[in-house]
Amino acid sequence: MSEINVKEAVRSKYSQAALRVGSQAGSCCGTSAARDRSFPITSNLYNDAQTAALPETAVLASLGCGNPTALAQLAPGEIVLDLGSGGGIDVLLSARRVGPSGKAYGLDMTDEMLALARENQQKAGIENAEFLKGEIEHIPLPDDSVDVVISNCVINLSGDKDRVIREAFRVLKPGGRFAVSDVVTRGEVPAEIRHDLLLWVGCIAGALTDAEYSEKLARAGFEAIGIEPTRVYNVEDAREFLTGKGIDVDALAPQVDGKFMSAFVRAMKPLGQSKERSGPQCCS
Repeated sequence: MSEINVKEAVRSKYSQAALRVGSQAGSCCGTSAARDRSFPITSNLYNDAQTAALPETAVLASLGCGNPTALAQLAPGEIVLDLGSGGGIDVLLSARRVGPSGKAYGLDMTDEMLALARENQQKAGIENAEFLKGEIEHIPLPDDSVDVVISNCVINLSGDKDRVIREAFRVLKPGGRFAVSDVVTRGEVPAEIRHDLLLWVGCIAGALTDAEYSEKLARAGFEAIGIEPTRVYNVEDAREFLTGKGIDVDALAPQVDGKFMSAFVRAMKPLGQSKERSGPQCCS
């Protein structure tokens, strides 16, 4: 599938999800996190203390696979960028953690999600957040401008993950941190899943292996790379997210048992590292 087809499919899916939040329907992973708390990818990611201070629509529009804000060790005064910010839940949580002296940016390519996120920001009364329109492959921020890049189950949706990672490296300050939640895989995954566009939009088919993720981060210039599983999905989890996709669930479910996981992916831009390393590595 082409990068353009993937991008347009993701854009359409997220736009529709934003418009359906009011009726508690839609999720990047094929169900509403608000409607079905048993769904293995999106369920129980945020505790009540985190969500109590946020608008209901921010929680309903949570389409991720983890909680990067809880794992990223954000500090007051830091500048945070959320790639694929959706309804804004991770941006708003980050803005509270970095405090008035810090700032949280959210980047999204869909007008509907941006409108929803800005509405949620206004309802929450948070001033140190800003939502930007753009693509995660082309981040509209200067070099060396943020302390932490977070993301929640979005990088796996990109058709050009190398570019996304290079862009994250570029905008991070020296010593800055890459701290994202994403779906990753272990071992071989059936081609029927990799090639299915609906599953790509559903957070599964575009996932990198843990080894591929580490390799891409290292190639971009990152160090201190680590991948920590937060949820590993079994056969019955796989059966749930494969059902209704037009494939033989009984045949494929055992083949993906334990191979998909939500993980916290961390890395650091070296101190003193300039933007030059973030360019294409033509001769490595």
